[in-house]
Amino acid sequence: MITIKKATSKKHTKEFVTFPFSLYKDSNYWIPPIISQEIKTFDSSENPIFKDAEATLFLAYKDNKIVGRIAAIINWLEVKDQNVKKMRFGWFDFIDDLEVSKALLNEVYKIGKQNHLEYTEGPVGFSNLDKVGVMTSGFNNAGNMVAWYNHDYYYNHYTTHGFVTEKKYEENRFPFSNVKPELFFRLQEMIKKRYQLTALKFTKTEEVMPYADKMFDLFNETYNDLASFVKITDIQKAYFKKKFLSFINPEYIKFVVDKNDNLVAFAIVMPRFAETLQDIKGKLFPFGFLKILKAKKHSKDVMFYLIGVHKDYQNKGVHAIIFNEYYNTFTEKGIQTCYRTAELADNDAIRKIWKNMDPEIYVTRETLRKTL
Repeated sequence: MITIKKATSKKHTKEFVTFPFSLYKDSNYWIPPIISQEIKTFDSSENPIFKDAEATLFLAYKDNKIVGRIAAIINWLEVKDQNVKKMRFGWFDFIDDLEVSKALLNEVYKIGKQNHLEYTEGPVGFSNLDKVGVMTSGFNNAGNMVAWYNHDYYYNHYTTHGFVTEKKYEENRFPFSNVKPELFFRLQEMIKKRYQLTALKFTKTEEVMPYADKMFDLFNETYNDLASFVKITDIQKAYFKKKFLSFINPEYIKFVVDKNDNLVAFAIVMPRFAETLQDIKGKLFPFGFLKILKAKKHSKDVMFYLIGVHKDYQNKGVHAIIFNEYYNTFTEKGIQTCYRTAELADNDAIRKIWKNMDPEIYVTRETLRKTL
């Protein structure tokens, strides 16, 4: 018999966060989250998304043992401001038992219907800066800290329960040796002169801060046309700066500004951290934090997290400036492999930017939907 309970206490929230540690204990590819940070994600006193969203966490039990979890999410900015009647769900993990996944999804359906929503989509987080998609291929590749890994049986559960594909995503990688600087060096010099643009270089995190809010504003503007995009609010900006910037080498943040110091392009790259996160097993203390700092400094694999160009400068070669800056930085650091986070498979513009790197699609994923 399957029993479903809400995670309403600190103890239950920790059990919700740590359940995948047992589910994936024998996996060489699953990347553990940092437990303390993951708990804060669901703490309304820590995460400002709860000013505009709500989440109910559910745990599934069988024989008094936790066998599944799911977060039922409503983003009210999406529902009320955009009139998108969507019930979200994420952090959906379960043993290979259709009754378990069905029972968890039924809780999502109930909340969606109670709030007069029209359909549910998942797995997704609260916003576009959260993890997205169930893996459909690439299971023999190690994950990363900004994406969910899952067993290969997950997708069958979705389709068996009546879900259909909503969006497809791809994750790409390429060896740094694929990068040919002659393809962008002369172009970026010409673009900088033509439009009076300057590439900013940072060596300290505090140097980034005066431009951080501008970056989120540009992020909102450049990503606004993508499906299911929900803007980052002012109060969320401070949260994301605190959550992410400590993991990012300042030299891996590239901004391009015009003659008036207006931000026209940005890119954020992170060390990949995969092996280190597996090593510390979700714990920053007593030694996990030091291992993170070491990986931050010495990692030879990097991950392109975000890249955006102001609409007035798109298709004008501005990305060549960014690539040139990263080429110089990565050469100095001895970077070996570049990874890209999940991108919509039908995003032709992003594919054109990367085509000369000869990237390999190594993971595919989907979000799926079901009418309520």
